Amino acid sequence: MSRVVTNESADAAPESPIAKRILIGDPLASSDADEHLLKKRMALPIFASDALSSVAYAPQELLMILLIGGLSFLSFSPWIAGAVVLLLVVVVLSYRQLIKAYPSGGGDYEVARTNLGEIPGVIVASALLVDYILTVAVSVASGVDNIISALPGLNPWRVELAVGFVILIVIVNLRGVREASRAFALPTYIFIGSVAIMIVTGIVRWIGGDTPVASSAQFDVQAESLTQAAVILLILRAFSSGCSALTGVEAVSNGVPAFRRPKIKNAQGTLVAMGAVAILLFSGLTLLALVSGVHYAENPCHLIGFDCTQPQPSLMAQVAAATFGMNSIPFFLIQAATACVLLLAANTAFNGFPLLGAVLARDGYAPKSMNTRGDRLVFSNGMILLGVAAIVVLVVSQANLTTLIQLYIIGVFVSFSLGQIGMVRHWRRQLRGMRELSPEARRQQSARVQHREIVSGLVINSLGAGLTAAVFLIVTVTKFTHGAWLVFLAIPVLSLLMFGVSRYYRDVEHEITFDDTTHFGSSGDVALVLVGRLQKPVAKALDYALAARHDKTIGLHVAVTKESAAAVQKEWEEHRMPVPLLILESPYRSYVAPITAFIEKYREKHGPAVVTVYLPQYIVGHWWESFLHNRRARRIANQLMLVHGVTITLVPWLLDSSELIYGRRSRPFAGQERAGHPVDAPRPAQARPRDTSPPTQGGTSLEG
Repeated sequence: MSRVVTNESADAAPESPIAKRILIGDPLASSDADEHLLKKRMALPIFASDALSSVAYAPQELLMILLIGGLSFLSFSPWIAGAVVLLLVVVVLSYRQLIKAYPSGGGDYEVARTNLGEIPGVIVASALLVDYILTVAVSVASGVDNIISALPGLNPWRVELAVGFVILIVIVNLRGVREASRAFALPTYIFIGSVAIMIVTGIVRWIGGDTPVASSAQFDVQAESLTQAAVILLILRAFSSGCSALTGVEAVSNGVPAFRRPKIKNAQGTLVAMGAVAILLFSGLTLLALVSGVHYAENPCHLIGFDCTQPQPSLMAQVAAATFGMNSIPFFLIQAATACVLLLAANTAFNGFPLLGAVLARDGYAPKSMNTRGDRLVFSNGMILLGVAAIVVLVVSQANLTTLIQLYIIGVFVSFSLGQIGMVRHWRRQLRGMRELSPEARRQQSARVQHREIVSGLVINSLGAGLTAAVFLIVTVTKFTHGAWLVFLAIPVLSLLMFGVSRYYRDVEHEITFDDTTHFGSSGDVALVLVGRLQKPVAKALDYALAARHDKTIGLHVAVTKESAAAVQKEWEEHRMPVPLLILESPYRSYVAPITAFIEKYREKHGPAVVTVYLPQYIVGHWWESFLHNRRARRIANQLMLVHGVTITLVPWLLDSSELIYGRRSRPFAGQERAGHPVDAPRPAQARPRDTSPPTQGGTSLEG
């Protein structure tokens, strides 16, 4: 029989350090989880910031690659942009189907694992985790790039700015989903509105004959001579760079559990809104860049007449300056909004990565700590891990956007392709199930509606699978030698690690699973209280052991010298301690070996008794105090835990300095209150008498 005991004191939030409360806020109860689910208007900034922000650099990367072949290659850009838009429409429609079929939050990973098997599922998960890390790095690097475009003097601090922004985003996300959505909603909507106004203004000026002119339009480009095959590869490479506009689409499917009910409908609505806005902004920016004559080169020195010692203004900065004027208020507003939304685009990864990590931990492919919610009901361990990984990537790449963009989108198209192939298999299985129905059942209205939905889903996901697989091949061919090989190395390495974690958990589960052959054969119960010197921490440990009412309680002193043994024996007799003291000689100055030998001899004489070893341990308040105590109790405990049938009990003794952290000091002398003796109020730390007698060798306390 089992029962649930309600603890009334649990209704109060646990105390946490002041610094932690200031940074991330007070702890939230699990019952508050539903209140922190997202509405559609708040979910859009959270999950769509990556896809929306990609319009700030996807047109730039597309035109930059084409300019390698010269200005004439810009004529291909409308067709390439059209292909990117078509692909984005197909992917959005495909993920609407995926959200409806698999709303649990696993996204492409769950689809691939369920329909294609364990190995494809783990590969998809690894690809997504790598892509989330690169999303943070690319988004932050792009945001810093836009800040430097407006304030070139900050260029020497590029890496430091990027690292600082990652830390800031981690802290905001640790405060919880609702807090993050409130913080990020305004910049995201300002970005959408300001860029939309800029696009409309630029197009109106163009139609009216007052065409905006970019600052780089006057510069010619030093083109490279290309063979026919190289021209095709260059066009494909430009297309693959433009496909970075698709990143972030999968995040909504991974975050369905974070939406308010009806979850599926709200998630699908957010996905469609995100796709529509991204398409309009991407198309409009590409058009304005071509109209205003933006020339953005991979190597700034290839712009004839440009001072390549200066940072090259981003495409967004050039279009804004051409439309509204350099150093105008709208120019700085758009630059600020762009920088904000690019930085906040990393927030999409900070929602997707922890949720996916939690699903992987639940399935046994990641450490269980990834499935633990923090004080603010978010998977804080996953957020911290993502932040650390992104900082490492930014430092190694020196926050260079051109370098990072070559590593980008490989992972997302791996997940796109396998996820869509998995959905095709899902719909085919559903279709086979429909065919197995009786003719009468198939003729029913509900069956006909379901059949149409299955066929529609099969067609959409088949088209999505074909297109995303083709794009994956293009991206692989065009980016592999430019650094994408690192991603192809990282994905299998991470997959192998995940398989190793899964195998380890399976082995442990097999080892600890309860069965009917398990029996309880221990007889007897003895407590050993380790005594270095007779001090208050030792007395407290004795008090705990006596309160536990063991069959037998023994004080145990390991003597490395005869003097220490005599001193402890004398103190023990003078204070009339209520338990016997046993002294174990240790001529080789070992502590664990004599204790282990005593336990073995005791069991030989009295049978297989359970042994509980009590060790006092100091709790300190200053970090440097750890170096002044040798932590002998901890080392002894770690070694005794390897002895069969031994349980370790660490008895804490809070030194005065621990009041700095825990708000209290050491308690009254053990047993005073229970014995009915008066307890004096604790004196100030500086007035407390201190033991100045020098310790004898081997007679020191277990901690000192």
